[in-house]
Amino acid sequence: MKRVAIQGQAGSFHDMAAHLYFEGEQVQLICCATFEEVYAQILNDPTIIGMTAIENTIAGSLLHNYELLRDSGTTVVGEHKLHIRHCICCLPEDDWDTIDEIHSHPVALMQCRGFLARHAELKAVETEDTAGAAEEIMEKQLRGKAAICSADAARLYGMRVLEDSIEDNKHNFTRFLVVCDPRKADFLRPLDKTDKSSLVFSLPHEEGALSKVLTILSFYNINLTKIQSLPIIGHEWEYLFYVDVTYSNITRYRQSIDAITPLTKELKILGEYQNGRQTN
Repeated sequence: MKRVAIQGQAGSFHDMAAHLYFEGEQVQLICCATFEEVYAQILNDPTIIGMTAIENTIAGSLLHNYELLRDSGTTVVGEHKLHIRHCICCLPEDDWDTIDEIHSHPVALMQCRGFLARHAELKAVETEDTAGAAEEIMEKQLRGKAAICSADAARLYGMRVLEDSIEDNKHNFTRFLVVCDPRKADFLRPLDKTDKSSLVFSLPHEEGALSKVLTILSFYNINLTKIQSLPIIGHEWEYLFYVDVTYSNITRYRQSIDAITPLTKELKILGEYQNGRQTN
């Protein structure tokens, strides 16, 4: 059985990603209110696995989660890319003409701005979790309140789906990382099958520093799939670079890491894993 800590409730997109990633295996969810709590669970019990969102094709990167990942001491062992579909749901007794509020996570509300604009009479209320919004409405029998969440969450909590697929962009995907204590990593991913890596490093404050690193990666046929910079607090105009790369030859990947290490400061491999599949 896999014990997986997620941010959110049962029925949340983190829940869906965890069960799809560990498809065919038994999964025991550990539901956390915050991403900080997810990493705290792993720190307290090294057998726990974490599933955490890192970026969305519409909302962009979850910058704070990059910091949490770097500081946590965990390692990335996998990823999953989940197609995000939102629905609006309410209590079975309610309908369009009885609801006056829509509750959901701020990111979900943002991803449904067009829908909300067409229903300007409904007040948007931010909550900590999409599925949690549906759960609270049902548990407290909040008449006149609706939630934006997945249709799976709506069914789980016995809610009535008023409309499905209300997200503005139908190509809405969230990328989730699977993280764990480094001592458990080899049990969760075969090193000989890895073809993707996440790195973080800083650079000397000199001309062409980043260009030199990218040139070396290109020389070794390492494909840069993402680069995200974040300021280093307390060091004006200095940045950490979070980089995702893919490779077909692990030996050349290792050689590229050896080659760029002298050009960087504090290079850290956050994880080596298989390029994640995408589910609709």
